[in-house]
Amino acid sequence: MEQQNKLGTMPMPQLVLNMSLPLMISLLVQSLYNIVDSIFVARLGEEALTAVSLAYPIQLLMIAVSVGTSVGVNALLSRSLGAKEYETTGKAATSGLLLAFAGTLIFLLLGVFCAGWFVRMFTSDAVIGAYCRQYLTICMIFCAGTFIGTMYQRFLQSTGDTFDSMLSLVSGAVTNLVLDPLLIFGLLGLPALGIRGAAIATVIGQWVAGAVAVILNKKHNPLVRVQLRGFHPDGKIFAQIYKVGFPTILTQAMGSIMLSAVNAILISYSATAVAFFGVYYKLQSFLFMPMNGMGQAAIPIAGYNLGAGKRERVLGLLKTMLPAAVVLSLLISVIFFAVPGPLLRIFSASDDMLALGVPALRIICGTFAFASVTMILGYTVSGLGNGVVNMLGTALRQCILLVPCIWIFSRQFGVGYAWYAFWVSEVLATLYAVWATVRELRRKGILS
Repeated sequence: MEQQNKLGTMPMPQLVLNMSLPLMISLLVQSLYNIVDSIFVARLGEEALTAVSLAYPIQLLMIAVSVGTSVGVNALLSRSLGAKEYETTGKAATSGLLLAFAGTLIFLLLGVFCAGWFVRMFTSDAVIGAYCRQYLTICMIFCAGTFIGTMYQRFLQSTGDTFDSMLSLVSGAVTNLVLDPLLIFGLLGLPALGIRGAAIATVIGQWVAGAVAVILNKKHNPLVRVQLRGFHPDGKIFAQIYKVGFPTILTQAMGSIMLSAVNAILISYSATAVAFFGVYYKLQSFLFMPMNGMGQAAIPIAGYNLGAGKRERVLGLLKTMLPAAVVLSLLISVIFFAVPGPLLRIFSASDDMLALGVPALRIICGTFAFASVTMILGYTVSGLGNGVVNMLGTALRQCILLVPCIWIFSRQFGVGYAWYAFWVSEVLATLYAVWATVRELRRKGILS
């Protein structure tokens, strides 16, 4: 109960730091899954790195479904705990676990029957296609760790326990870090499995993270309990979960859609352009994790205080988080602008990739402050029970505006100018997010 109460009583700057810091650390470590895969896979050759870049949108789609559903559960749990509606809490947790099982089954079947079809959509190169299919099939068939682990991590976060959630994610990432070189290159007497080894290391890490999350919930989270015995599905609970969850799934899926669409544009120029964009996206995702951590912390804080009728604390949350996110994003921009070459060389970048990527990173990094504002506002409004603002803000910055602008700029001026599309999409998305957030705060009686 003490963990739960801090959401409504702890001073906001202290609460934001207390909630955000473990999430920042855990998300930074978790993002190493794909970063580490790419670093080691790059040593197998640029074809292997391109294959992992082509597979990444499907991995993002799995993450979108698992995170989106669990965010919907998290928002409902936080509001029900704030309002002390504990029967709803139990139903929401049980419904969330069943939805995690359903997501696992769907992607397992897609991995068995559709992985080859997806690969053929984006490349006719036999070597790249074989690498991509091997990697993708393993990640999809054994995706249970992703779905179950993500759900149980959100159970912890809904009560304010971001530290145990961090432990779960770190355990999986460390497992992946250790296994990657062993399984890819056949160290310590193990067989050299190449790109299959990278996929196997990833899924084992996800299973370890999931198992740790389940154990920590059982030991440390008495407020959120799954109750399968006597459970009857409740349409109202599912509707409340997906009122936030479905827009969040679409929001998270934007990254997958954007990567697939941009890859389709860039492959007409060169495989190097595709490999670079995959590397950029993973670098950006890794360095953006502090903002993501703050954003995810905003969901239970906003939801709990709305449920408890403490609306002034929601405003305090925004006043604390927005300046912090902008400062962090500016620091990240400085890193991208100052050392783009060394960042790309981490992935064994060729001379061609450096020639393309160094100016591209310097163009894109100027938009990071706008992206941070859009993200924080979207997550906060999701915590209030409205996932549409986050969905549309992300859609504008990653799909609706970005993809057409990349296509137009690259066709009219050359691929070196495609990256200015980020300036158009990020600035307009931020203007939308500010307007929509003010409207939602007025609807909830938080702003007059």
